Amino acid sequence: MKTTRIPNPRHLLAPLLAAFVALAPAVPARGAANFYVRGAGYGHGVGMSQYGAYGYALHGEDYRFILAHYYTGTSLGSVDPSRTVTVLLATGGAAFSGASRAGDKKLDPATTYEVHALANGQLSLGAHSGRLAGHFDAPLKVTGPGPLTVPRLGPYRGSLEFLPDGSGRVETINAVGLDDYVRGVVAAEMPSGWSMQALEAQAVAARTYAITTDSGGSAYNQYADTRSQVYDGVRAETPRSDAAVAATRGQVVTYGGDPAVTYFFSSSGGHTENNENAFLGSTPEPWLRGVPDPYDAAGANPDHRWRVELTAGRAASKLGRLVEGTFVGISAIVHGVSPRIITADVVGSAGSRTVTGPELEQRLGLISTWATFTTITTVAGAPGSGAGAEGGGGGAVVAEKTMLASLVGALLAHAAASPNLAGTVFPAARGARIAVQRRQNGSWRTIVHARLAGGGGYAVHLTRRGVYRIVYEGLDGPAVTF
Repeated sequence: MKTTRIPNPRHLLAPLLAAFVALAPAVPARGAANFYVRGAGYGHGVGMSQYGAYGYALHGEDYRFILAHYYTGTSLGSVDPSRTVTVLLATGGAAFSGASRAGDKKLDPATTYEVHALANGQLSLGAHSGRLAGHFDAPLKVTGPGPLTVPRLGPYRGSLEFLPDGSGRVETINAVGLDDYVRGVVAAEMPSGWSMQALEAQAVAARTYAITTDSGGSAYNQYADTRSQVYDGVRAETPRSDAAVAATRGQVVTYGGDPAVTYFFSSSGGHTENNENAFLGSTPEPWLRGVPDPYDAAGANPDHRWRVELTAGRAASKLGRLVEGTFVGISAIVHGVSPRIITADVVGSAGSRTVTGPELEQRLGLISTWATFTTITTVAGAPGSGAGAEGGGGGAVVAEKTMLASLVGALLAHAAASPNLAGTVFPAARGARIAVQRRQNGSWRTIVHARLAGGGGYAVHLTRRGVYRIVYEGLDGPAVTF
């Protein structure tokens, strides 16, 4: 959404930076910009972190403690473990085997049957060989002496139901007892080799989620994928995950005596989030409060900390209409109870736009809204005649009393003394340290350290031709040659 605000001094950086870069061709110059995202965690951040639960289990906590930690103020209750859950497995062509009955008609369990939608709203059922078994009103329910197999998906407990979707395709739905459903979820959502206490916490969370959420479809409660929770039927079952389901038979998480929605996700990065900060516009729920998650790095969690690097041009392309003018960078404005972003500014040379954390995540292809952003821009000119960073004089950094003055000073200094390595780090604090490095014999060598001016600007005199870059907080600026 486009916003109008009282001018903020940090936003003055954009047009001044554009002017600074515009002076570069007079030197002549070559410039580039790197864009970094440093983040933590994987998923929406609400409820139970699976890696965090594993970490607590490794530290001796049982599933009751784990669930009470992630779902604030909750207790455990129980429900009928045989109650029915309906899951949409597929939409399109439909087929099955293992069934002994379709409605009131007997079938051969060894035969593969196909289901087709008819124009009159009925369904036709025929053997794969082409033999017609009959026409049936929808929904068509099929049962068998054991699990029923859906081609390309595998076997499923319970029964299968088939419905026309109104556009010539057929919906394949699995109607299955609650705990049999959970058997098909636990090891699809969490590695079965993890601690039994973590698997038991996952079993209770999955069971509770199944009975407290609804996909909105009139014929089914759940999807078989991450739109609900991953359900792979019999092929997901393992002895360990089955044991976790059996050990927690029928148990669910409750708040105030009622089952509570138990969101869960992969990795928290070290702290979970309030539901209203992750699902913007949702009503705050007292059991879905952000909590510290000290063991999220357990099991060499690859997503506890992560980093993405793009060129500034590629980042601008992903951000699209959010960039006004030339892309400068992204600055977080509002955080949740964890460092996850609620809103941020996408800053361009012609202005800025405010965007939500979830939209940033989607546009940039991130795995979490816990993210910080850094743009490092470097412009290189011709060798200068001023104090040389390699001549004992150190790095010359523009230093004025205010950000605006410092950037104006940078422009004047550029024109008068032609600094040959200049640019910005955005966002960055005045006085932050950078290292200037030169490529030498196949490796990078730091030749001088300098500090950023207001607005993250820097301008350094160098005396030797070569390939240079700056390094800020472990992030490499683009390599430039003059």
